[in-house]
Amino acid sequence: MGFGNKVQFNVYQKIENNIIPVSYEELEAKAKEQLEAKPYYYVAASAGAEVTARNNNKSFEKWNIVPRMLCDTSSRDLSIELFGKKFQYPLLLAPIGVQSIVHPEGELATARAAADIGVPLVASTASTYSLEKISEEMGEGDRWFQLYWSSDREIAASMVKRAEAAGYSAIVITLDTPMMAWREKDIEHAYLPFLEAEGIGNYLEDPVFCSRLEKSPKEDLRSAIMLWAQVFGNPSLTWNDIEYIKGQTTLPILLKGILHPEDAKLAVMHGVDGIIVSNHGGRQVDGAIPAIEALPEIIDKVGDEIPVLMDSGIRRGSDIVKAIALGARAVMVGRPYMYGLALAGEEGVKQVLRNLIADFDLTLALSGKRYVSELNRDLLKRLC
Repeated sequence: MGFGNKVQFNVYQKIENNIIPVSYEELEAKAKEQLEAKPYYYVAASAGAEVTARNNNKSFEKWNIVPRMLCDTSSRDLSIELFGKKFQYPLLLAPIGVQSIVHPEGELATARAAADIGVPLVASTASTYSLEKISEEMGEGDRWFQLYWSSDREIAASMVKRAEAAGYSAIVITLDTPMMAWREKDIEHAYLPFLEAEGIGNYLEDPVFCSRLEKSPKEDLRSAIMLWAQVFGNPSLTWNDIEYIKGQTTLPILLKGILHPEDAKLAVMHGVDGIIVSNHGGRQVDGAIPAIEALPEIIDKVGDEIPVLMDSGIRRGSDIVKAIALGARAVMVGRPYMYGLALAGEEGVKQVLRNLIADFDLTLALSGKRYVSELNRDLLKRLC
């Protein structure tokens, strides 16, 4: 039996219980019921009128799968290889900060769930718990570290070095957040969790950051929060800065937030190891191109020179099939696992991942494919 068949069998036989809603729409609605407005909208809402967020999902509907028949798909292999490592599935957990606003264990619960299922976690700079604590929870699980490049480059360098020392195997630099966008719901609620010391755990335990303070964060937390507000983000970065961060680590470096094919080519020219096509789930530029629409042009531009991943809008197994068929080596999922975390902690995250992988496995098989490597554009037809 394939992964999806086993999950179906276990659920139908009541060997496994559904502890959270199976459909994404009901999952989100249930999380909205359970969470207070401020944390819910911090996760769910996007920039401006949220056009980008809506189009991320709707644009998947423009690509239709054309299944092939009489193909032996009785057994499947969902594994992929990235940077010399084999992953069980073409799926990673996207970096999401301040997870403690939806569940007290936050990133620690997510880390355990990811390790148990065998899905790599991309831990955020904006985590409430430090990258070292997250790493400890994951044991042998694969993890990458996402960097918000501070305006104090020594703080950025320190975090990258800490991540390598703590067993992370890649660095993901998020480019699209040199500052926070105009997010109407957060403005309406006057809510920025970082100012309540949520999501700054990596800073509070960073030796370079702490060296900039007159007193330790334990002695004067308010001053630490104010320093975070001064150093978060760096709108002065240019392509010339990539060389500096490359000099701080031996790990592969991926750039997240690429949407323009010329930026993809520049990434290759500047020696980065991978690209993540992403519009930050619609949270940064309202009206930006949907990630799935940007993906084919970027693939055409860089070819096989470096691996290209995709983030923003992944909700179901068919989305994964479509993204990989268009050229993504793997995808990242974000909001769904946050809702699972909000509703049922570690077990909720595990069930979101279980359902998504099962859906992908069955969609792969029903499309007439056995291996991830068999997915290509011939499987898809684009509707106008």
